[in-house]
Amino acid sequence: MAHAREDPRSVPTELRPYLEELVRRTRTVCGPHLVSVLAVGSLALEDYRHGRSDVDVTVVVEPSLPGSAPHDLAGALAHPRLPCPAAGLELVVYGTDFVGRPSGAAGYLLDLNTGPLLPDRADFDTVRAPAFWYVIDRSVAHQTGLTLFGRPAREVITAPHRPDLLTAIRASVREHSDGEGHLADNRVLNGCRSVVFCRTGRWMAKRVAAREVALAEGEFRPLIEAAVRSFERPRSSALPLPTAEVRAFLAWVRERVDQTARAAGA
Repeated sequence: MAHAREDPRSVPTELRPYLEELVRRTRTVCGPHLVSVLAVGSLALEDYRHGRSDVDVTVVVEPSLPGSAPHDLAGALAHPRLPCPAAGLELVVYGTDFVGRPSGAAGYLLDLNTGPLLPDRADFDTVRAPAFWYVIDRSVAHQTGLTLFGRPAREVITAPHRPDLLTAIRASVREHSDGEGHLADNRVLNGCRSVVFCRTGRWMAKRVAAREVALAEGEFRPLIEAAVRSFERPRSSALPLPTAEVRAFLAWVRERVDQTARAAGA
């Protein structure tokens, strides 16, 4: 992968062989239609924690990619056929015709979840997909995407318009407020990251955002510090957090995000 990666930031040692093989298989399936393979999420924000974090990857292809290729790619990358050393792989494939313009839609050709701690899913239809996950990920990719192969993220992925992005962040906060299927620490830290983005217009690593909010909002500092301690443990040993305090914090986050969104016309 070293010969293909243009971004100088290092990939964690535990993931290098896996990502090298992921890139190789993606090149084999997509051939000359492959434009970029980009690490996003915690890898791009330099906050990957082995045993806790997923590997988030965005693949960009030419619109001429054969229609069978996303299905072939899902099969080639599925765990355990390609054993994932992280909690899981979340990989999304887009066409250049979609990611080359701002959009508030999901817009993917493939959304693949696979790995030891993720339920397997390969989705090729965006009709029922909640768009906010993908809008936020493309914003992170445009800002800090780590190039594993091909053209850099900023050359191929256009940032969403701010009102569309704030609409997506509002939806994300609502999702985490409901709590179903999310660890409590992740709900709190995603809330911190959303607040910091609304204040600064920049995506930060969860623990960096947590520190920013904890310093500014003393009322929530004990909860946020507990969430960070839990986040630094494996998923299987995450710490319980007080339910009422988590709900109160996320209600506060939601107010901050709603204020920012209304001001931007979202």
